[in-house]
Amino acid sequence: MARKRKRKSRRRQEGRKILELVPQFNIESGEDKPVTAARKYIKAENIVPPALLVVKRNEHTTDRYFWAEKGLFGAQYVEENHFLFPSLRFVSPPSKTKLVTANSSSN
Repeated sequence: MARKRKRKSRRRQEGRKILELVPQFNIESGEDKPVTAARKYIKAENIVPPALLVVKRNEHTTDRYFWAEKGLFGAQYVEENHFLFPSLRFVSPPSKTKLVTANSSSN
């Protein structure tokens, strides 16, 4: 029996594209919980928002966090609700514009 494909949210896909344009930092959590490791790294490196932090828990698991002016958020939440974050409005990819060409025929 064929498996049904999971529907991909357009809003989340757009948010993922926007987050790809944000500076990304890869860190390891070490002994701390992933959120604590992310907060400590932000404070130690004086990272300014917007930024994406990828925290490696172990060899198989990574957690993604978005650093915004409002605080630290899970990246999946930000992908789905990117329009709520003012800092992402400046980063958003250029909108698709259609080129209109005028065809003039001379008789």
